[in-house]
Amino acid sequence: MAQVPVDAAFGELTIAFDRQESAPAHFEVASLLAANLHPVANPAVDFEGNVFSTLSGRRGEKVPNSVFKIDPQGNVQPFVADLVNPTGIAFNSQGEMFISSRHDENIYKISVYGEKSTYCKGMGVATGIAFDRDDNLYVGDRSGNVFKIDRKREIFVFATLEPSVSAYHLAFDDRQNLYVTGPTTSSCDHIYRISTSGAVSIFFTGLGRPQGLAFDSDSNLYVAASLAGRRGIIRVTPEGEAAVAVSGNNLVGLAFGRDHDLYVASSDSIFRLNSHWAGRVLP
Repeated sequence: MAQVPVDAAFGELTIAFDRQESAPAHFEVASLLAANLHPVANPAVDFEGNVFSTLSGRRGEKVPNSVFKIDPQGNVQPFVADLVNPTGIAFNSQGEMFISSRHDENIYKISVYGEKSTYCKGMGVATGIAFDRDDNLYVGDRSGNVFKIDRKREIFVFATLEPSVSAYHLAFDDRQNLYVTGPTTSSCDHIYRISTSGAVSIFFTGLGRPQGLAFDSDSNLYVAASLAGRRGIIRVTPEGEAAVAVSGNNLVGLAFGRDHDLYVASSDSIFRLNSHWAGRVLP
């Protein structure tokens, strides 16, 4: 382990000791896009490459602006006001934004001007949200339910899981299986896989406090978590092999953007990393 200099960006890294030197390894340090935020889940990227993240706050805390927009040039501006404890952000196939609130059990639809309207109510402690390819919306209630809301806004209990101490985080693979993480008091948590019929199975076990997750174009799953004591973004292959892809402390979520950009959320900031992985194309 070594301290990263503040001006480090990318290059070749070697380790030298007692006149011996290792082979060079490429490294890249993420650049800071926005600070003084409070993400509690994945950031979200729209069709134009804008990144959205939350200033979620403590339970019940009201802040002047709770969702911020970061444009492709890196400019940060307030986007949504008067929304208490925004948690999950997702876009449907039309590019419309939806946000969950763990405070009032609601899901909100957000206009292009940042104005909110109530989409559905009674979602429990609503945290992670995701759309399938048919634009059905799935909502993780951290007390134990995953709800499915169809395009007619009819609500179903899709699956039941172990309650989480913080949030559920959701992502779909190419076969429309839903993957869910939800940190518990255990130091060895699961990634759940839920089939299109609602059958729950365990995809992977062995992560510490797994949170936000996303797929790349090769069906590898990336999770903000700890693996064998190392915190960062963990890559889990379709065969269930796990390794640290990005090192970093206090990471809570991630999102893939254009041109191999990877956006990573810590507990108070958003970073951009030029990765080697392309994100899965959303339906």
